[in-house]
Amino acid sequence: MKEFILAPSLFSSKISRLKDTLRILKETDIRWLHVDVMDGCFVPDMASGPSIVKELKELDDTLLDVHLMVEQPEKIIPAFLAAGADAITYHAEATNNGMHIIQMIKEQEKKVGVAINPATPVSLIAPILSEVDLVLVMTINPGRPNKEFIPMTVAKIGELIRLRQSDDYDFLIEVDGKIDSESIKLCAKAGTDMFVSGGYIFGEQGQEIEKINNLKTALTEI
Repeated sequence: MKEFILAPSLFSSKISRLKDTLRILKETDIRWLHVDVMDGCFVPDMASGPSIVKELKELDDTLLDVHLMVEQPEKIIPAFLAAGADAITYHAEATNNGMHIIQMIKEQEKKVGVAINPATPVSLIAPILSEVDLVLVMTINPGRPNKEFIPMTVAKIGELIRLRQSDDYDFLIEVDGKIDSESIKLCAKAGTDMFVSGGYIFGEQGQEIEKINNLKTALTEI
């Protein structure tokens, strides 16, 4: 069976419960934690900074998947690399310096990803697919966690699969936005490798382990 990756989103948890969050990941054998970074410009909200990444790395060896929802991401990437990010994903819509960003991250031997919003075509990132380690498909509009899952985004997964196969690329495909026990099945069937889930997992304190196990069970039903 294909090995899927779950990456719970710190944005939906409470910063005051960092140690509890890391304990939950350990108890459920989750290796990745998704860390959203927002600047209040590219998206309406503001969230996280290098200090959170640094604190997480000091507490635990969990792999940190840092998602930059910011304008001009190249300006802050060095700080997140220094803080200990294991993977950094930038938005294609936020910069014209994609290749420079990719080189910055690869020079530090970290994973690099590119994200696209629901309205952004895969063709925008086609020229750099050979250079990235993962492609993040947003299944809601970023920075708006109360929006509904957008089914039409699933078609992009199929498009990315075809490009990956035809050109022998090896990037992972990740989805982020309203991923629950139903939408995860749609995305997995389309070919997704990695799933970010926040509100579904952390929406009710005390239910996190049950929700993670629900997602794992859903993936076994594919």
